[in-house]
Amino acid sequence: MPFSELFDNEFKERNRGHFSAIVRVAFADGRINEEEQAFLDKLATRLDISEEEYKEILKDPWSHDINPPYLHTQRLERLYDLARMVHIDHQLGDQQEVMLTRIGLALGFTPGNVNYIISKALSLVDKKVDLDTFMFEMQNMNK
Repeated sequence: MPFSELFDNEFKERNRGHFSAIVRVAFADGRINEEEQAFLDKLATRLDISEEEYKEILKDPWSHDINPPYLHTQRLERLYDLARMVHIDHQLGDQQEVMLTRIGLALGFTPGNVNYIISKALSLVDKKVDLDTFMFEMQNMNK
């Protein structure tokens, strides 16, 4: 197997794990509504998830591990996607908040600050900020 193919497979597996995490959040309230479905469709395309993988992940979102990104900026980008999924419901149920916190930990945020990070992320998404603003605010929230 060529080296480039190995890298490509790792990248795809990381994207499947990320997509799976978002599907878990969407399912936290027991269903996927039309807005969530549209978001998942767009995200699957952006993450290069095939139609077969898409169906497999929807059937069993726990079948893929969450592979935390190495870079903090990539973790924040993934958190942005996850927070947007929670926000789509327009109601943050207990299960969604718990699931988002667990996924935040799986992404590599520490137990000591994950609740603060999740709270800040949700407040920014509630304000409908774009990714660039989200990244800036999250990187500078303690300054």
